[in-house]
Amino acid sequence: MNRREFLKITAMAGAGALLPFELQTLAAEGPPDMVIAQGAQPQNVTQAAVQAMGGMRRFIAKGDVVVVKPNIGWDRTPEYAANTNPVVVATVVRLCLEAGARKVKVFDNPVNDARRCYVQSGIADAARRAGAEVSFTDERRFKDVAINGEALKTWPLYTDILEADKIINVPIAKTHGLTRLTLGFKNWMGVMGGRRGRIHFGIDEKLVDVARVIKPTLTVLDAVRILTAGGPQGGDVRDVKPLGIVTVSIDPVAVDAFGATLFGLKGSDIGVVKLAHEAGLGTIDFTKLNLKRIRV
Repeated sequence: MNRREFLKITAMAGAGALLPFELQTLAAEGPPDMVIAQGAQPQNVTQAAVQAMGGMRRFIAKGDVVVVKPNIGWDRTPEYAANTNPVVVATVVRLCLEAGARKVKVFDNPVNDARRCYVQSGIADAARRAGAEVSFTDERRFKDVAINGEALKTWPLYTDILEADKIINVPIAKTHGLTRLTLGFKNWMGVMGGRRGRIHFGIDEKLVDVARVIKPTLTVLDAVRILTAGGPQGGDVRDVKPLGIVTVSIDPVAVDAFGATLFGLKGSDIGVVKLAHEAGLGTIDFTKLNLKRIRV
């Protein structure tokens, strides 16, 4: 597959077509930097994507305390694609524990009532059954952190994310009225304390500043079902498009840039992705990575 053929396929994805994936590696040497997997079963797709990256043991060491950070922001059941798919979350948790993690923590700082979000999303139950420690955020555990960024000099961040040995960001791909899309970088709002309204002004710059501090070991983008309108909360299943895609990468910018193509956009169309690339946090042209695409 040459670059022209690859761009043609990603354009098809942006138009909403399911991608005709087959096992293919765009760069022949070394372990992949990014895997794009597609299939019918979220558990199988997630597991295959991680395995194609070299397996979770490539990233998680025995005894690690791992934070798996999904989007649990909304009082919605999974079919509305407002929160991360619970099967994707549970699969990541299980793979971390199988790799030797001592503990896997799952939490978020939701917009709607936390107890309802955790239950309605299906994430609390699925993650616990997979072996995770699932908890609500505690206001006392937000700690002022010196960020010294362009827009944020300090901001309260959640202690558990700061103390973790490894962090795996597990966002869902969906539209957002303020940032156009919400993908990996936007998911860090769930570890930010303080007044949420203050984050919204200059949000792209602020999220990039937070990303200078929080360095995920992996980003696992859930595009099993994407929310194409009415985001971030949704509420109409007609706005949900099933794609069956899970993308895994060590490069958070590349993941979000690919995620943008699923909506017919480019990474440079999303403010936070463009700024994160310019800040040196990753590669916006994901086609330059050692990229593997698989069908499960």
